[in-house]
Amino acid sequence: MNYADYLPTADHDRLNRILAKKNAWVNQPKKGFLRYREPMESVRSLRASWCDFSGDVVRIGRADEISDGERGRVEKVLRSFMPWRKGPFNIFGLDIDAEWRSERKWNRLFPELPSLTGKIIADVGCNNGYYMFRAAHHRPRLVLGFDPYVQHYYTFHTLNGFAGCDNLHMELLGVEHLPLFPDCFDLIFLLGIIYHRPSPVDTLRDVLTGLKPGGTLLLESQAIPGDEPVALFPDNTYAKVPGTWFVPTGACLVNWLRRTGFVDIKLFCRHPMSTLEQRRTGWMVFESYEDFIDKNHRGLTIEGYPAPWRVFVRARKK
Repeated sequence: MNYADYLPTADHDRLNRILAKKNAWVNQPKKGFLRYREPMESVRSLRASWCDFSGDVVRIGRADEISDGERGRVEKVLRSFMPWRKGPFNIFGLDIDAEWRSERKWNRLFPELPSLTGKIIADVGCNNGYYMFRAAHHRPRLVLGFDPYVQHYYTFHTLNGFAGCDNLHMELLGVEHLPLFPDCFDLIFLLGIIYHRPSPVDTLRDVLTGLKPGGTLLLESQAIPGDEPVALFPDNTYAKVPGTWFVPTGACLVNWLRRTGFVDIKLFCRHPMSTLEQRRTGWMVFESYEDFIDKNHRGLTIEGYPAPWRVFVRARKK
């Protein structure tokens, strides 16, 4: 894709070098990558004639668009991408009940969304693209997904191979690559990412760089309860999740944004986590939220830390 047509201020030379290197890497004939690439290629010829991204379930194709044999092949391919973390989806009549009830998060974000029509959007940590498809209903010019995980890369490209959305693209990039896109995005989604970064303020500076002047950040994060501007720094894991660094209160997160240079900061939602949001399903058969919480003291994680909340913040670049 020629991003110069959409993102004229990006560092295209450096971006193209990085993407060429990553694409060469992901297309190497290694067993780990073929595990995802070959299933995608086996259903490349299937294209949905109908999609609906307006509701809680992302719907790609009707059941009667393909044969029973093709549907069996599609299910086998989609199950090869397990575990499914984000959803729900319905693909050619096949229901995918993901671990996270992502529609609940979208419905909290939706009242705070600026107009998406004709806009350039980044979804950082996009996973399988659930929020990208939800945004596509509002006719953006481009939604660019950032995610460095090969499983997510092939899952999204398989889904969009069925859907055929020309304004949705995903690259094997992370939040640290946003400085390659100075003043490029009208809106950046940063959902479930900030507590996985060892330097959250530096991460927010990268996000600020990527936004156009006047652009909007919608940030959602795991959090600890409380009104003091503090963050938990867990000894090793938090709620059994490795790679968790700083878990802030809502007030701490607002301070991070303010001191980074964001303006018009609004903490518009916060709620305790529960199995209504995150749970084990037939499409995600490993441990989930109920396994992360102390069974005798529901207010604590399995490690003895305060049990997680989720907080939602909107902010803007001057």
